[in-house]
Amino acid sequence: MTDHVIVAFSTCPDEAVAKRIAEALVTERLATCVNRVANVRSSYIWDGLLQDDGEILLIIKTVADRLAALRSRLNELHPYDLPELIATEVIDGNEPYLDWIRRGVRSEGTT
Repeated sequence: MTDHVIVAFSTCPDEAVAKRIAEALVTERLATCVNRVANVRSSYIWDGLLQDDGEILLIIKTVADRLAALRSRLNELHPYDLPELIATEVIDGNEPYLDWIRRGVRSEGTT
């Protein structure tokens, strides 16, 4: 298992969608923890028009080995035509916390 810790970001249109996605990713062990940050404003061009929307930001903690499955599941669950998913590798941190993230995405019974 590639156990490099990854932090990924995605936005959701509202709290209900954000909660549903966060809970699915955690219960399916695709992520150990998902923070939901409310009151995010996003400005972007879509269909040639400037948009300004309120969104919920998901901060998703996982490992590199689970990222492809997480991406696939996010695409299934997300209502947007083009769900945001941006991931970055964690290069350092509180090692006991990073180990907790690694254990959280292992198959049940291996934590």
